[in-house]
Amino acid sequence: MKFLVSSASSSTSSLGFLSNSLKRAIFSRRTSSTVSAMDCNSSCMLVLRGKSPAENKIAEALKNTKALKLSDDTELSILLDSESEKPFKEGEAFGVDSFMKSLSTDRFGRFLLWSPRLPSTQDVVSQNFCELPNGAVCVADVQFKGRGRSKNVWESPKGCLLFSFTLQMEDGRVVPLIQYVVSLAVTEAIKDVCDRNGLPYIDVRIKWPNDLYLNGLKVGGILCTSTYKSKKFNVSAGVGLNINNEKPTTCLNAVLRELSATTYQFRREEILAAFFNKFEKFYDLFMHQGFQSLEELYYKTWLHSGQRVIVQEKNDDQVVENVVTVQGLTSAGYLLAIGDDNQMCELHPDGNSFDFFKGLVRQKLH
Repeated sequence: MKFLVSSASSSTSSLGFLSNSLKRAIFSRRTSSTVSAMDCNSSCMLVLRGKSPAENKIAEALKNTKALKLSDDTELSILLDSESEKPFKEGEAFGVDSFMKSLSTDRFGRFLLWSPRLPSTQDVVSQNFCELPNGAVCVADVQFKGRGRSKNVWESPKGCLLFSFTLQMEDGRVVPLIQYVVSLAVTEAIKDVCDRNGLPYIDVRIKWPNDLYLNGLKVGGILCTSTYKSKKFNVSAGVGLNINNEKPTTCLNAVLRELSATTYQFRREEILAAFFNKFEKFYDLFMHQGFQSLEELYYKTWLHSGQRVIVQEKNDDQVVENVVTVQGLTSAGYLLAIGDDNQMCELHPDGNSFDFFKGLVRQKLH
């Protein structure tokens, strides 16, 4: 029997149900299924920077050996941050120096690859995973070839924080949960920036499994993919967050202007540094104590506690509807729900709907 669920209220990946969320959630413009010849054949630049001398030596080696590649026909040029002329308008390009000064991690974010324009940050880190140090991050000002469904191409405009980073995990049972740690680190990073600058609280919430919402509108999303090699899972985690591009939905700075007369504006480098500072602490808790160490905070941030969903049981030509109530997450990272008959069940996306809550499969728990 299959149980389809709808809300009662108004990529290939080894992570199971993770696919395509990043490009759907950044509110990028969808173009035709074929990228223009100019985009496909144009060159891209990557600027490399480490936080320490040792990490800058890695950057030099990557440049000298020309080890970094893109899978398509895009020509890639590599520069060290120390030798780049920074010919970009102040405020438009990602502030590398500002990011590094705000970063206080031991592992994550300390090796940076930045580009004013890339096909996809996710492709850069996943295709060059073995060449990069663990925790390396790739940031782009603009993306022009993000991955979507039905061969759609997604173009991410200026104003988005677009980044992907690397991490390695050994226990495949907890790999699907890493997206929740990433989501929580994003929302908590925004809170930290607000607190540090005396700003009103920007209430970014998590929509399961990997979308970020603000005032009922999507402002971001998470995409985690992985491959298994040498007894480890190589995980590429990507994040897109609307910071200063309020069309077609909204962004952090637009909501901030509504809440306060302050002239302060959220900056991508400040939020990215706050993200890694928070993520590293959450990741260590997650790896040593399990996701239950973060569950209370996660449930305060997500949208679904007590949400009622209608379960439609399809059995031959008969359809029987029942209502279940979301209780939390199972150990595998799916939704845990309880029916009015007190029967516990696990809700899985069916993989056919962009809205996970319009296509769920129920599995009874015993």
